[in-house]
Amino acid sequence: MRPGRQAAAAAVNARGGRWLDVGVGTGLELPMFGAGVRVTGVDLSEPMLAIARKRVADLGLNNVEALIAMDAMNLDFADASFDGVVSPYVITTVPDPARTLDEMARVTRPGGEIVLVNHVGADKGPIAAVEGWLGRRGQKLGWRPEFPWSVIGDWAAGRADVTLVERRTLAPLGLFTLARFRKSQHA
Repeated sequence: MRPGRQAAAAAVNARGGRWLDVGVGTGLELPMFGAGVRVTGVDLSEPMLAIARKRVADLGLNNVEALIAMDAMNLDFADASFDGVVSPYVITTVPDPARTLDEMARVTRPGGEIVLVNHVGADKGPIAAVEGWLGRRGQKLGWRPEFPWSVIGDWAAGRADVTLVERRTLAPLGLFTLARFRKSQHA
């Protein structure tokens, strides 16, 4: 999953500014953010945040402003608080992806970006069949392997203030997708 984290960090680094990392977990991508990026990370899991805090201290990541226990579906930040939101490997794990995306858009300033990396399920064929089989066991996996792009695409299509600016598959084997959305300047 490292190539996805690297792609997300590259998109963030290209823009710079103040970013929210939703689902920061143990902070694996935090060392990938450049000095021109200030990061606040949120995650539901306090034990994972403890590991992230140790990583930040051990690596001297002075650009990490805070690591906070918080629900992605109820972000406790004011509207337009961040230049962007980055969220690798999270959207298929939350109970309500559209609500989570709404919260990400709410805290992103006009002109800012939302950067997602995730597995998006195949529409058809043998991979779709395998993902469906795995999906029926999703409770044990903790994520939805058959997660359709339409969940994200329909969310974006239903919002006048968000535009898809990039969607591409990533290594390995195109199993993961990077999606970048830009919030309208007039939001």
